[in-house]
Amino acid sequence: MDFPQISESLRLQRLQPPTGKVRMVIDTDTYNEIDDQFAVVHALLSPEKLSVEAIYAAPYYNNRSSSAGDGMEKSYEEILRLLDRLDVSAEHLAYRGSTGFLVDYDHPYASDAVHDLIDRAMKSDDDDPLYVVAIGALTNIASALLIEPKIIEKIVLVWLGGHALHWAHTVEFNLAGDVLAARLVFDCGVPLVLIPCAGVTTHLISTVSEIDQYVLGRGAIGDYLAETFKGYADDHFAWSKEIWDVVAIAYLINADWVPSNIVSSPMINQRDARDLRNLHPRDWRKDSLLWGFDHSRHLIRCAYYVDRDPIFRDLFTKLDRWATGAIQIDDSGS
Repeated sequence: MDFPQISESLRLQRLQPPTGKVRMVIDTDTYNEIDDQFAVVHALLSPEKLSVEAIYAAPYYNNRSSSAGDGMEKSYEEILRLLDRLDVSAEHLAYRGSTGFLVDYDHPYASDAVHDLIDRAMKSDDDDPLYVVAIGALTNIASALLIEPKIIEKIVLVWLGGHALHWAHTVEFNLAGDVLAARLVFDCGVPLVLIPCAGVTTHLISTVSEIDQYVLGRGAIGDYLAETFKGYADDHFAWSKEIWDVVAIAYLINADWVPSNIVSSPMINQRDARDLRNLHPRDWRKDSLLWGFDHSRHLIRCAYYVDRDPIFRDLFTKLDRWATGAIQIDDSGS
């Protein structure tokens, strides 16, 4: 596949943290975990900085789905539940995505989400790229790139996936779910802001006591987030839960909370000859996927730390303001 070549000067310009209000879409496997819900809500409650134009349901496969397509459908339904509790119409905002993972680069998924992403990206001005925030497997994004490679010139992709570049392996759920899609994103040259999981976002965690104090009772959406958080585990004694996906939103609100630097785009090396798409995550070998490095490759931005406290302070404050009617959600995408 031939992709448009972006000059390094334009790439570096696109990789600068955004200033002003950001046009964005969210690609999320919303029902897979409990942190996607917090991330979607955080974005919608930040109209001073973010204009959320669309939310796409991404596929996933684990013990909360029977297949990748089932995971996508459950994620779509979860998006609708979130929007309902925020009194936001889902029309022209929520879209179903891919019903499976990539089998090769000749058969991308032509879903509603993919077509919407292409349409929005191609309408973007050169000085106002569309930010694509992906917090799941990259199937929808890779499919859009394969169907219309020109969107490389129109978007900036912010992806939470993989582990830190110094980590012993990169067998991480979002990456391992669709290795072909992730490899395409790292290889094609799309302006990319990578937010690794283990080793970077690791300490973005919360506890039941904190959620009860700052989330519960903040309207229908606060109660739902608190219920979802606490329902993830039966035993809450000395228990904390990661809410990593919020970091991708936090980067766009205030990049100082997510320090990053410019690095060469890593490569994904696969040791395990088995097809990870057909395996349950519990059967993945921890050394199946490793980062590889070639410093002559194009540049990306990569986060190396997360300042936890101001991120949660911003989220909790906005939930409180929403509950008192002080925040009006920007529904420009509808």
